[in-house]
Order: sequence, then C-alpha cells, then structure tokens
Amino acid sequence: MIHRSFCTLASVLLLGAAALPAGAQTILPAQSEIGFVSKQMGVPVEGRFKKWTAQISFDPKKPEAGKVSFSIDTGSASFGAPETDAEVPKAAWFNAAKFPQASFQSTAIKPAGAGKFEVAGKLTIKGSVQDVTVPVTLASAAGGNGTATGAFTIRRLDFKIGEGEWADTSMVANEVQVKFKLALSGLPQ
Repeated sequence: MIHRSFCTLASVLLLGAAALPAGAQTILPAQSEIGFVSKQMGVPVEGRFKKWTAQISFDPKKPEAGKVSFSIDTGSASFGAPETDAEVPKAAWFNAAKFPQASFQSTAIKPAGAGKFEVAGKLTIKGSVQDVTVPVTLASAAGGNGTATGAFTIRRLDFKIGEGEWADTSMVANEVQVKFKLALSGLPQ
C-alpha cells in the first residue's frame, strides 16, 4: 500500500496559489491540480498533492524573461486511501518530518512551438536536487485567463523516494509521471 505513496512528488511539480509581484499570474486553486501516476506491480496508481504554492511571472511573447517557482507540502500526497496516505509522509517515502517541502525553481524558459514551452529548472525532493525540463502547453482564453498543462517523468530513486524494501522496482516502478493543470489569471494579452 505504501508503494503508491512514493508516487513522487511529482510533483513535482508545478505551481499553486500565492500572492505575486506585479506582472505575475495568479493561480486559481479550485481549478488547478498537481498529480502523479506511478505503477505498482505494473498497474497505474494515481495520486495528487493537496497543498502547494507557486509564483509565476510569464509573458508568452517573452518566455525567456519568465520565472516559475513552487513549493509542495510532501505530507499532502494523497492516493485517496487512508492507509496508504498515512505511509507517504514516513521516512522511507517523503520523510515529511525532515523534508516537509519539495520545490522547483526555473532556470530557463524557451518557446517550443505554438502555445508550447520548455521550462528548465531545479527540482528538489528529500534533499536531492535534479535538473528537469518540463514541457508546458499554454491555452489562452479571453480576459487574460488561461490554462497551463503538462507532464514529465522523474525517477523516484534519484530522490530517495521509496527506500529500503521499497527500492525494489518490481513492486513499485522507478518512473513516476508528474502531471499538472494550472488555471491562471493575469496573462498578458
């Protein structure tokens, strides 16, 4: 049951609701989600992070000037099963007592086609830092609103998620897909 828990932070990744500086976007939390999919004995298991915050400052016409950062409460990972959710914060998985937050900080944003961008940055989970590139699709709507979606894969063992007996990848796969949907307001028009 813990196997799901590792479901990595995937989280890592991206963004939540926070007060932002001028020119920044606001996340609409009720319409946004950061989730993850792992495989337990070959079967996909989905989870999500209930608590996260983000700061986004982004102009689709000048993506290289943009900045994205977020923080995820590692103890908020949920699979919707109380016994599994109780295991996620434990030392073998996210060790939320010692590492209560996972984070992402962008280092570069570049265009990748119409409405598509690549956000490179540093992902920190459980004290381990890895470079990741996150593909993002931005769908703009009227009034400066829009939705940013994307998915990327991390290797949970690179972040020490699922230590000890849970390091066996025949039970819980090493790859975890992180998925996000972020409803935004304040996009430049």
